[in-house]
Amino acid sequence: MSAVLTASELWKTFGEKEVLRGISLELATHEVVALIGPSGSGKSTLLRCLNLLEPIDDGRILLGEEDISDPRVKPDAVRARFGVVFQHYNLFPHLSVLDNVTLASRVVHGVARATAEERGTRLLERIGLADKAREHPDRLSGGQQQRAAIVRAIATDPEVLLLDEITSALDPELVGEVLDLVRELAADGATILMATHEMAFARDVAHRVLFLDGGVVVEEGPAAELFAAPREARTREFLARMS
Repeated sequence: MSAVLTASELWKTFGEKEVLRGISLELATHEVVALIGPSGSGKSTLLRCLNLLEPIDDGRILLGEEDISDPRVKPDAVRARFGVVFQHYNLFPHLSVLDNVTLASRVVHGVARATAEERGTRLLERIGLADKAREHPDRLSGGQQQRAAIVRAIATDPEVLLLDEITSALDPELVGEVLDLVRELAADGATILMATHEMAFARDVAHRVLFLDGGVVVEEGPAAELFAAPREARTREFLARMS
């Protein structure tokens, strides 16, 4: 499988704090990779750097064959190739659910409104939210809002889906419905890089797992192997605490 996203030796500091310290990773087409690790280990910063929401201090990022860390690259054009979902749904409160879902298709990708709405409606039907299409986000539960945010992210058919702790702001009973949607996308062949605290989900859905701590990749490997028999003491300690 060809690599759709490659990061080499990424460094990122905020003031005196080194948040990423030479992190490298590769994501193949149709692969699901999970980033796990304690809070403050660099997972969210890594995702933000890959999407050019944060500038890196050193290193290189390739999206397909293109070096997107080249300072001459236009960040907005790069971000249009990613789908991103954050912890807090970030839906526009003044727009309907359908308008939220179709906005990037219409404004960034120039898709005609009727075409965008047809696809958006189809996606909302798929996740059981067709009846909420004309509602504003504040009329939806947290789980429904996060599912709508995921649909918004996939509506443009992105090359890579970046998911940043998408269940951490949800009530426990709503977590399952969001993870079920991600599980479905993974089964359909989406290319996903996700930071998550849901260990069972990472074990069952991810092809590979990277354990981050202190801004470095401490251990990586196939999900089943890393969870069953972690090689590093720090990984074993973290998984024992999370189970």
